Amino acid sequence: MSSSSGSQRVTDSTKVWTTLITNTDYLAGLLTLDYSLKKVGSKYPLVALYTDSFPPDGHAALDARGIPKKRIPYLLPSVHKDYSNDARFYDCWSKLTPFSLLEYERVVQLDSDMMVLQNMDELMDLELDPPELGGKGNRVFAASHACVCNPLKKPHYPNDWIPSNCAFTTQHSNPDAAQTTGALPTAGLAMPNGGLQVVNPSQEIYDTILARLSTPSSTENYEFADQSLLADVFPGRWVTLPYIYNALKTLRWKGVHDAIWRDENIKNIHYILSPKPWDETEEVKQGIGEAAKHRDPTNAWWWKVTDERRKEEKSRGVADRF
Repeated sequence: MSSSSGSQRVTDSTKVWTTLITNTDYLAGLLTLDYSLKKVGSKYPLVALYTDSFPPDGHAALDARGIPKKRIPYLLPSVHKDYSNDARFYDCWSKLTPFSLLEYERVVQLDSDMMVLQNMDELMDLELDPPELGGKGNRVFAASHACVCNPLKKPHYPNDWIPSNCAFTTQHSNPDAAQTTGALPTAGLAMPNGGLQVVNPSQEIYDTILARLSTPSSTENYEFADQSLLADVFPGRWVTLPYIYNALKTLRWKGVHDAIWRDENIKNIHYILSPKPWDETEEVKQGIGEAAKHRDPTNAWWWKVTDERRKEEKSRGVADRF
């Protein structure tokens, strides 16, 4: 099987941040993610990985801001898996593409609904297995755990997604350690969150992933797309990162994992679930009306940086709806 990437780098750097973009719904998020990486002084560029569904006005927005981009194939299992309860998971398979980007020595994949609050360039030097090991070692990739608490009590989530099975729950008794170390890769349900993945691209690993995508008996059980696949194919053989690198906004909620959450330590916040900060109306932003009472306080962090981004862009003559 051939690599999806060819060998053409779209930037001089051999180490890159990447983020997947398939439509303009998440484009404001991507632009603020890029701005936030630059704001914290990252030495490494963000590359937008786009699929054929990404429209012309999206390309124009990336080009106007000088964000490098690369076309990738839209990955899906060979047999259709129904994610009508959570349509976002159709796009998630393509987040496995970084394993195929052989032109780079290190790729850190980020979701475009993330925002970086502190420099985390150290992820570019984190020790992982060399590509020659082909996924046979114990440090295949790095990620933070998925939170399996299901705080919104979504009925279609698996029955075992409960706080007592969550890796983060195992860290409540030692919150200081949780700032610098992740729970063991076998803790809780032992599933990585796919929002941030640290990867040494490897043809062998990518081929293993593609082979699994074409095995219906496996993929029909993957409730959480890319995350389920990685947990199944490389069980316990990944490096766990502390929550601060993929700080799911829900962890901060009272009674979820506020026992370990510390605002001042967060390096990268992840605005999981809907609505996204950029979906907020002006009234909600200003604290007006019923919806404003239920606003996640971290959305204000995103708007502060985004308003700064837009002001800076406007000063350079870049003014579009994103």
